[in-house]
Amino acid sequence: MSTEAEVLAAAAHLVEAFGRHDTAGYFDCFAADATFIFYTTPARLASRAEYQRVWAEWERVDEFRVVSCQSAGQAVQVVGEAVIFSHDVTTVVSTRAGEETVQERETIVFRRRADAGWEAVHEHLSPRPESTQPQSTEPESAAR
Repeated sequence: MSTEAEVLAAAAHLVEAFGRHDTAGYFDCFAADATFIFYTTPARLASRAEYQRVWAEWERVDEFRVVSCQSAGQAVQVVGEAVIFSHDVTTVVSTRAGEETVQERETIVFRRRADAGWEAVHEHLSPRPESTQPQSTEPESAAR
């Protein structure tokens, strides 16, 4: 199997576990020293354990739960020993406030594990631009 196919399979496993709210399976996809940058948190998360603490807080305080997650537009870029995976994600989450569908872009950097599998070492998440911009069907001059 090619590196690209292996990483696509690893990413699919990660997204599937996330989409089922399988926290053990999801966090097992990340190295202990993985880092995370999310637009929804005020600071960079410097380890998997730190992210797990934040996740547990979301569950405790907000009753956070992932309902589903769909991946589209996957791309794989091999850069030396690292592989960069990027895609668009549509995630449905549930909190005390109800269900919400979130449109985001995500980049995950993978490295080969000692057992020849792949582990995520960095994740960066941002809102998809089309989901943050108001959509208007009127010409600009008519919208004023």
